Amino acid sequence: MVQLLSTEGTLQTDDTAAEYLPYIEALSDDVLRQFYRDMVITRRFDLEATNLQRQGQLALWPPSHGQEAAQVGSARAARAQDHLFPSYREHAIALIRGVDIVDIVRLMRGVTNGGWDPAECGNFHLYTLVLGSQALHATGYAMGITLDGETGTGDLETDSAVMAYFGDGATSQGDVSEALVFAASFNAPEVFFLQNNQWAISVPVRVQSRTPLYLRAGGFGMPGVQIDGNDVLASYAVTRKNLDEARSGQGPRLIEALTYRIGAHTTSDDPTKYRLDAETASWVAKDPITRYVSYLRGRGEGDDFFAASATEAEDFSADLRRRTLELVAPSTDLIFDNVYSEPHPVMDVQKKWLADYEASLGGTA
Repeated sequence: MVQLLSTEGTLQTDDTAAEYLPYIEALSDDVLRQFYRDMVITRRFDLEATNLQRQGQLALWPPSHGQEAAQVGSARAARAQDHLFPSYREHAIALIRGVDIVDIVRLMRGVTNGGWDPAECGNFHLYTLVLGSQALHATGYAMGITLDGETGTGDLETDSAVMAYFGDGATSQGDVSEALVFAASFNAPEVFFLQNNQWAISVPVRVQSRTPLYLRAGGFGMPGVQIDGNDVLASYAVTRKNLDEARSGQGPRLIEALTYRIGAHTTSDDPTKYRLDAETASWVAKDPITRYVSYLRGRGEGDDFFAASATEAEDFSADLRRRTLELVAPSTDLIFDNVYSEPHPVMDVQKKWLADYEASLGGTA
């Protein structure tokens, strides 16, 4: 397992870490501080969204508490031209790639069927609630950019790569295996980023796989590496290296980030029914943010920075709550407007029928 930060927050210098340390040494102090701000804001956003759901403002919420380091490090490792395909709890990645975070809330509130335009949001594609299907979407896209000549030229600053995010539970889905097969067969410029948070709802990973999940990569003909998913520096360095290898024509690869879902699978779940408190407590002690605070303080970061970051997170949370409470239901016209890319007479007829029907109800619809 690749680990650059110990659980105490000290930088590792062993042989395994040495390969990746140059990626960290190249980072500025501002970027290292940004990693912390990303994680703190994401956690506060996640808590606020959970509270909003409990108060009846959202239909559902998938918490990301505990997985901030895996997400922030990998997202910051991606280049601007890369395309990222999430599952449904990649909140930090959405934030980093420029998604208006309220668009995720709109999705969970049920006032949008999509959420955002990936072309306007840093090539961050839509959340996927159908488990594992985003891996196929990502592989198809990676094959497409290869055919279009958008990768493999040797220029890391312009060549594109694709990253697919999924969890340990999704590795048991056929879609993920099919995506791995096609990616390997067509040498797709793709990184499969597996967030192993130890539980597929109520099924532990030890039931899903008798071997570490990253070893499955070899069976598909691609390299696999396991990282400490609570180490933001390891997530960054390993992902940057693997993405650049993929975009340079070396083919797909898989990263397994060992982390833990501290909260529930979603707000409709009760993890106390299947998890032991002692297990959760052992992972709380490995908290990615606490670890990174120790690292930054060791570099000389003072109280003012951490206080300012906390204030920024609180302001972000308050703005999220305000804008969530201002959301309204969309017009029913949207049901018809995006069925076809161009205007269609059948849609016009159906839209008019619905409008007439609603009007006949006298405002009681």
